Amino acid sequence: MPKNDIKNIKIIKNILDGLYRKYNHKRFIPPDPLQFVYRYEKKVDMEIAGFLAAMFAYGAVEQIEKFLNALLGRMGKSPAGFIKNFSAKNKKLFKSLKYRFNTSDDIICLLGILKKVLVRYGSIEKLFLKGYSKTDENIIPAAEKFVRALDSKGLKFLLSDPAKGGTSKRLFLFLRWMVRKDEADAGLWKKIDKSKLIVPVDVHIGRLSKILGLYNKKTVNLKTAIEITAGFAEICPRDPVKYDFALCRIGILENCSGKRNKYCPECELAELCRKKLYF
Repeated sequence: MPKNDIKNIKIIKNILDGLYRKYNHKRFIPPDPLQFVYRYEKKVDMEIAGFLAAMFAYGAVEQIEKFLNALLGRMGKSPAGFIKNFSAKNKKLFKSLKYRFNTSDDIICLLGILKKVLVRYGSIEKLFLKGYSKTDENIIPAAEKFVRALDSKGLKFLLSDPAKGGTSKRLFLFLRWMVRKDEADAGLWKKIDKSKLIVPVDVHIGRLSKILGLYNKKTVNLKTAIEITAGFAEICPRDPVKYDFALCRIGILENCSGKRNKYCPECELAELCRKKLYF
């Protein structure tokens, strides 16, 4: 992405700050899968709920919400406690449960992997921190080590390895929830620098980042996510993923599809979108 001049950075920052003030509140979280993090009070339960919610955060939000209600509902009041004691007799609870590309066997496999993590490390955070270094340029090397450490063979639809070049949107989404702390993001993990996070690029962020002029390629992959993150870092270097939640509300709550709709006249990005002003 070409470097934006100071004037353009200020214009974009004012727009994004306005969106942040407008949307970055807990009342705007539903139907976002992030809502499931806040159904629990203990950190270990919030972390597990967040990981499961992020892994299945693909498809229509209504479908995601319905599935996660069913999945977490089978685990009782403590998802972490249930998973830590997960055994063969519990598998029957999930035999009829599936979600899009993922079968009940995928779900059972994932729960088994998480059990190993909790038994050996005590939390997902402790496993992730084993591969994290403050000297890394960004979170990607730690994310790659984390995926390998999970031994997640057979879960290609759930957990993508950044080393393979995909956007790893759901993993980066989970990390945003865990690392950042504000009214939306939970900020449960205190030892990771939020400036190292990578933007989780979904269809909404991809479209809106183009409107903001942060990239202009047709292909969306890890390089795209890094480029978009670099653009946001020009605006907010200490917290480049700060605006992700608020921007996504335009897609989810204002039903932005790249075509004109009833929300367009009031949208903060209307002028940029109408003029196709790519910096």
